[in-house]
Amino acid sequence: MQCTRQMTSSVPPLVLPSRDAPSDRYLALLEMYKHVHTEGIAEQNISADDCFAGTSLGRHLQTIRKLIAATGARTVLDYGSGKGVKYKARNIKIKNERAESVQHYWGVETITCYDPGYGPYSALPRGQFDAVVCTDVLEHLPESDLPWIMEEQFRFAKRFVFGNIASYPAEKILPNGENAHCTIQDARWWHELIRKARDVARSRADYLFLVETKKTVRQYFGLKKKVVPQYEWLSSRADWRQ
Repeated sequence: MQCTRQMTSSVPPLVLPSRDAPSDRYLALLEMYKHVHTEGIAEQNISADDCFAGTSLGRHLQTIRKLIAATGARTVLDYGSGKGVKYKARNIKIKNERAESVQHYWGVETITCYDPGYGPYSALPRGQFDAVVCTDVLEHLPESDLPWIMEEQFRFAKRFVFGNIASYPAEKILPNGENAHCTIQDARWWHELIRKARDVARSRADYLFLVETKKTVRQYFGLKKKVVPQYEWLSSRADWRQ
């Protein structure tokens, strides 16, 4: 009987980024976002107060309120909240309505902000929340780290995850000269990532993500041009799609 020796590969196994071991790219970007949160972006004359303040949430307040009403959510985590300025505003006006605050407008008990790049909100939350919202965040993150980040969002969520994702370059340029949107993909790519992350997290939470593109159209008489955002709705529920 002839014996054969089993050969072992010298190639180390591929280790994917994770919460405990994010990629070097993620860590470098995190340090850069910490810097711009406190120093701003001098090259574009953007002050620290105006840098990633969390204002993009404003366009989605009504949609999130509908999801809260549909699911009975009472607690919300804003994952990647920036400075969370919308939550601090009082006597706000949304379309034709007025409310004391975003919390009152949504009718929820608590809103928790998390953003690892902004000191006051940098502590990773504990436990779960009925709803997780994530606006204008995912496109700022390295593609290699998006799987664990998406999985983490679904693990935090009991009832639903809502997100808005831009699929075009940002206006902001980081101090190292790179565009702030480092992952630019189409809706099909994002939907595959979201569905897989939900499965891996074994989450029962529903989701709605709006993948945003921009279209330039001519206004009346062709005198001006206007940039109009367009959204592709990705959802686990047919009644949440448009």
